[in-house]
Amino acid sequence: MAVNLRHIEVFRAVMTSGSVSGAARMLHTSQPTVSRELARCEQLLGLALFERGRGRLRPTQQALQLFAEVERSFVGLERIVGSATAIRQFAGGQLSIACLPVFAQALLPGACARFLERLPEVGVDISPQESPWLEEWLAAQRFDLGLIEQDQAPAGCQLLPLWQGDELCVMPADHPLAGKRRLAARDFEGLSFVSLAPSDAYRQQVDAWFAEAGVRRRMQLSTHSAAAVCAMVRQGLGVAIVNPLTALDEAGKGLALRPLEASIPFAMRLALPQFRPPSHLPQQFIDCLRQEAAAVEGRLAALLAS
Repeated sequence: MAVNLRHIEVFRAVMTSGSVSGAARMLHTSQPTVSRELARCEQLLGLALFERGRGRLRPTQQALQLFAEVERSFVGLERIVGSATAIRQFAGGQLSIACLPVFAQALLPGACARFLERLPEVGVDISPQESPWLEEWLAAQRFDLGLIEQDQAPAGCQLLPLWQGDELCVMPADHPLAGKRRLAARDFEGLSFVSLAPSDAYRQQVDAWFAEAGVRRRMQLSTHSAAAVCAMVRQGLGVAIVNPLTALDEAGKGLALRPLEASIPFAMRLALPQFRPPSHLPQQFIDCLRQEAAAVEGRLAALLAS
């Protein structure tokens, strides 16, 4: 007799619930059946998966290692089942999008509203991911459409421009710099500055701008997330320079936005995987993205002019 899926389901249920009784409830079966199947699983695998004592099971190191692999397999299975459910539920089809988190937070909600108003029977699945994993996902042809910042197309993808703006300064609404219309590098001399992580490409451009001007800032806080940067600025921990999408999303939440004298471009680009099955949905969504990007540009212009 070989190990079968039932043995693995029993093992996973015990690991997940922490007990035989809990596993029996999860699997809608009896405790003796779970105990029997679990013992058979250990015998067939040749592994001691649990230490038994005082009526309790404690997973061994071998069980923990096996459980990690089992979880990866079950996640794959659950994804297949979820895809089947989505295919059955959305008669108009389904569109899968991979993007940087900033686009999921500050651009895609508006674009999705436009798209679903046009095509209400379509499902949209959005998967935020950071670089370089985002580009790897797109190169693997796992998604219908990608939104990236890089100017080099992932393998097997066509790259199209979407929108470009400039990085903006964010500060508390009552900060002295809020009295200026446009900020020079020298305006930041000696100020507390909340920054993106040193590895961030925009952080490096910002640092180069200040270095060229000979401006020194008080650099105490840094983080990988532009939204987290803005949250720290709201707490009065300093000023910051972030992408225009996040800046616009944070406007009106106790923060003021100001443009810089220097242009630090922030670009949005479309990545179209070339080996996906043909569908009219990506182009429909791209139309909605372009409309939303134009609306974002209008809102930014109005805000900065006020």
